[in-house]
Amino acid sequence: MTMTEVLLSARNLSVRFGGVLAVNQVSFEVQRGEVFTLIGPNGAGKTTVFNLISRIYTPTTGAIAFAGQDLLQQAPHSIAALGIARTFQNIELFEHATVLQNLLIGRHTQRKSHFWSELFFTTATRRAEIEAREKAEQIIDLLDLQHHRDSPVVGLPYGVRKVVELARALCTEPKLLLLDEPSSGLNVEETEDMAFWIHDIQHELGITVLMVEHDMGLVSKVSDRVLAMNQGEVLATGTPSEVQAHPGVIEAYLGSADDVSSLRRTA
Repeated sequence: MTMTEVLLSARNLSVRFGGVLAVNQVSFEVQRGEVFTLIGPNGAGKTTVFNLISRIYTPTTGAIAFAGQDLLQQAPHSIAALGIARTFQNIELFEHATVLQNLLIGRHTQRKSHFWSELFFTTATRRAEIEAREKAEQIIDLLDLQHHRDSPVVGLPYGVRKVVELARALCTEPKLLLLDEPSSGLNVEETEDMAFWIHDIQHELGITVLMVEHDMGLVSKVSDRVLAMNQGEVLATGTPSEVQAHPGVIEAYLGSADDVSSLRRTA
């Protein structure tokens, strides 16, 4: 039996905004190499959990450990350098820069050069520039972005921009990739492509994925384990099929047991 390694651990996370308890005593562990997905109705607290891990928010109570480090002791700007990358529900790209330029911006966490070496463009700086370009090109090839390499982001279709944001996150060489609703706004074919990319990210790049997602088809295809939330609390944790069959999850999505029975009678 193989031993699993915990990469991310959240313990008893709670966060309050004024009189609203947005997250209440949420605990979970993400094992290295898996795809772990948070699901739940709108307002369940999923993105708030992401914002806690990203250090956008600070929890009212609880602890978060990443790769053995106390994440709450880290400044928000240092999270990417630790090995955590993120995409957003609303795409955050430099729209008037090209795809390649956006990806090279994502390499900033890997730059080790200093002001004077940059100013005089030393051998070490040239080597770093070449390495950054090579890594960006590898990600472009992985995600089939070759035809868009030199295109300004502003002119690209929404689905392509989603992939560009994913590519930029991958250019930081993360250990943990946070995907916030990666299928949001995508059509069926683009969602199938996203499932393919997530599979490659996990199996070819060896990156652990923590995802928030509403599309249960995508969740079932790519997730090793799922945590269901409702009203800021944990409902169930398990495989996709186990969680989808949980009575509390069914009720959170469809209503009470009587409502579900009524739907079945009228279907």
